[in-house]
Amino acid sequence: MSEPLLQAVDLQCERDDRELFRALNFTIAAGTLTRVEGPNGSGKTTLLRILAGLNDSFSGRLLWQGEPRDARREEFLRNLLYIGHRPGIKPLLTPIENLRGLLAGRQQVADTVLRQALEGTGLAGYQDVPCRNLSAGQQRRVALARLLISDEPLWILDEAFTALDFHGVEGLERLLVERAANGGAVVVTTHHDLRLPDIHRIVLGATAVAGDHGATCQQAGEAHAH
Repeated sequence: MSEPLLQAVDLQCERDDRELFRALNFTIAAGTLTRVEGPNGSGKTTLLRILAGLNDSFSGRLLWQGEPRDARREEFLRNLLYIGHRPGIKPLLTPIENLRGLLAGRQQVADTVLRQALEGTGLAGYQDVPCRNLSAGQQRRVALARLLISDEPLWILDEAFTALDFHGVEGLERLLVERAANGGAVVVTTHHDLRLPDIHRIVLGATAVAGDHGATCQQAGEAHAH
């Protein structure tokens, strides 16, 4: 059996003298879709930022393909696509200019491909309109267009469904399922009620039951943090 892409061992994090989670253990394997769940303030965004290498205020270990992540940090970052809660869109730039900037230093992609990706997220005809003139949902679609041309094996998406309409939600759900089916790994937080097959769960702020403490996330299973 191959090593998981990412493995968390005994993660613990505090914020403002309050423990967000402790003894958190799970694996993120290729071909899986994992949802991080929990009430507001339970540390979902914090956990995703820790996994993405954007927050080092934690204890425990993170392994990338079986080795300490920090020892292979550059390789890890090359293989990661992170989209945060805010879409990271510059309002004065057009969607194609924003997408070109988001990919700078990572992928060389022709403008025709960028336009096709924007069309694929429902932005046909808006590629050259300043983003300040777009709705919040359309700006979110600009950021999500990266998913249509991404070659990174690990996606970490924080509230990716925010501001999307019904059709946008359906399209993103299909994309995540296809990504996992093609061997990619997706970690996502969302307030949207995902109804996807074989989804894994990491539950923060959960009440412990016997044997749950520090459990490893399994197929259609849960890892609880208290």
